[in-house]
Amino acid sequence: MGERVDAALSKRGYTTRALRLRAAGVLLALTAGVSGVLLFRLTNVLGPDSVCGGAASADAVHAALGPGRISEEKSPGYVPTAVDPRQHCRAKVSFGLFGDTGQSVSFGLSVSRSVGAESRPGARLFTEDGAVGSVTPGGAWALLPEGCPTGLMASVGTGHDGEDGDHAEGIARLVVEFAGLAAKDRNCGGTPPAPKTLSPAGAEQPVDWNNLCGLPGMAVTRAPDADHDDRYRQQATTAFSPVWSCEVTDRPTGRPVESFVVITEPRVVDLAAEAARSTAFGRSRWSGDSNEDVVTTCRGRTTYFHYEQHPAPALRSRDLLPDTEAVWTQFLTAAGKAIGCEPIVP
Repeated sequence: MGERVDAALSKRGYTTRALRLRAAGVLLALTAGVSGVLLFRLTNVLGPDSVCGGAASADAVHAALGPGRISEEKSPGYVPTAVDPRQHCRAKVSFGLFGDTGQSVSFGLSVSRSVGAESRPGARLFTEDGAVGSVTPGGAWALLPEGCPTGLMASVGTGHDGEDGDHAEGIARLVVEFAGLAAKDRNCGGTPPAPKTLSPAGAEQPVDWNNLCGLPGMAVTRAPDADHDDRYRQQATTAFSPVWSCEVTDRPTGRPVESFVVITEPRVVDLAAEAARSTAFGRSRWSGDSNEDVVTTCRGRTTYFHYEQHPAPALRSRDLLPDTEAVWTQFLTAAGKAIGCEPIVP
């Protein structure tokens, strides 16, 4: 080996010791330069320890998005703990030698005042040791700890709607860490530990009209001309806490035609139960400005139920379940029983 290197150097004119030492130095510098470029491009060496004003640590970002170089883009005057939709910050993890591929995550705080806004039937839910929220392929949200304002939640967006794969736990850790930062800034709690388990994502499946959305005993009557059983699919979360959600969708269009939500964690929404309007069904009362939300108490806790209809394309944009009062009664009875609630409707 040594003889071949010696012959190669001699062939290129490096015939003296001084010239050969100089060649070795140049080679060493080039090697170090290439190694330095690779180290910079492929790792976060000399990169930030946290992103977006401390919204999350670099370790949490890597756990959520994978290894790579971290960078950020944020609006002027960005304050991570402000509830301001005009502000934004996006952290990106770049992969590859040229840093031209990667994944990103954005951070924001919001106040939820809609019962159905934070529900997704494909969500993976968590509620343990003070960490409460959900993860979807498009992002995640987590409530601020007990003692913080009701409805105030931290959210992260991943900017895609594909499968969350192996990163769901990392995304959960990221959003819980962000919620802890916001709580610390408001002096209303500390950062709870990251959840150890997430509920499985609910699978899309054929509709069982006698046990709609997997709720035993929830039998509903469809419109007379809704005889296409294979046209509709249902998807529901596999856990009831903090939010249970189910959608019945029209297969050809992918549009929801029936939506059901139960919120068993009252801190999810900033709605005062005392402001509920009038009696709805049994001991429930209408909540909000529409006839889509009712509120009641279950085991001493404020609990919200949401039912929303969307026009069914196959029925010329009429409702798939026309008897709204009967659906509400069935829903409150079946869902209330499923969460261990005292009877809502006599």
